[in-house]
Amino acid sequence: MRKNLCVIIVIAAVIAAGCLSACGHGNTKSSADGGEGEIEIVATIFPEYDWVMNIIGENPADVRVTMLLDSGVDLHSYQPTANDILKISTCDLFIYVGGESDEWADAALKGAANKDMVVISLLDVLGDAVKEEELAEGMQGHDHDHGDEKDEDHGGGEHEHEHEHEDDDEHGGSGTEYDEHVWLSLRNAAASVEIISEAIQTIDPDNRDIYKANSSAYIEKLNALDAMYRSAVDGAAFNTLLFGDRFPFRYLTDDYGLDYYAAFAGCSAETEADFETIAFLSKKLDELSLPAVIALEGSDHRIAETIVQNTKSKNQRILVLDSMQSVAAKDVTNGATYLSIAEKNLSVLKDALN
Repeated sequence: MRKNLCVIIVIAAVIAAGCLSACGHGNTKSSADGGEGEIEIVATIFPEYDWVMNIIGENPADVRVTMLLDSGVDLHSYQPTANDILKISTCDLFIYVGGESDEWADAALKGAANKDMVVISLLDVLGDAVKEEELAEGMQGHDHDHGDEKDEDHGGGEHEHEHEHEDDDEHGGSGTEYDEHVWLSLRNAAASVEIISEAIQTIDPDNRDIYKANSSAYIEKLNALDAMYRSAVDGAAFNTLLFGDRFPFRYLTDDYGLDYYAAFAGCSAETEADFETIAFLSKKLDELSLPAVIALEGSDHRIAETIVQNTKSKNQRILVLDSMQSVAAKDVTNGATYLSIAEKNLSVLKDALN
């Protein structure tokens, strides 16, 4: 609540000051002459930004693209600056996740100067593909005294839930909290690219055919990688992943029918696991003879290491999956792409399941 209040104050100050003019910020692809009339696209996170860059390709209209979260801070910790609010206010296309972590965007959009702006919320456009946040068996805060009994929503398969964004403008205002990590599904990525491409084609109809061809070629790459994931999982020795960390990969595991255990839910801010959680996860490693514990990028691995040390063999590997939540502008400059990170994750997945 304090974070949202601070953001609202910043937004109000910007609007009251009458500063709603375009300004440069973040990782942008700028016009050569800096002239007026160029198309401005603002994406909050790296996956959205990289999808846009693949859609515009050689950028025939010299579109300016901004990635707001370009410093490595993740979605759950981000607080927009006055420059960020200004950039959003005047852009032609704004793309954001649309979950609890960026509720600030709704306030920013209410004060937008460009009333013709196209807005894409991933949670809205993906509709029934969006899943509710869950506290699965083994996670901190879950009742660990269930033995081998699993929750109905745990592991692979379909997860039934009510998903009515029309009645819940802030995706959680009614008490329901949605899993925001939709970009970690290659299938969601393909659907999102299609929708974003259509929006860009509407904004710049002169280059419609180019954007359509670029997005089609990119979606083919996403689908091919999706098939590689499916093949890897189908041929794996194990069907369960164990995370000694937060768990933002539910969309990925559900796509391929994988079971999972984790110390914390995907959006959890907790950093210390209690004894019951460590004991439960260590026991699962032993019971299932899993070869590895997974940690997230940027993690200190302490929880994963403690889980391993409490197993009988104490020799499981610690592997790292990248949730793409901390990709910075410098990483993009050094060649990081959505596909390259997803390909590395596939390699890690193969190691974790064999």
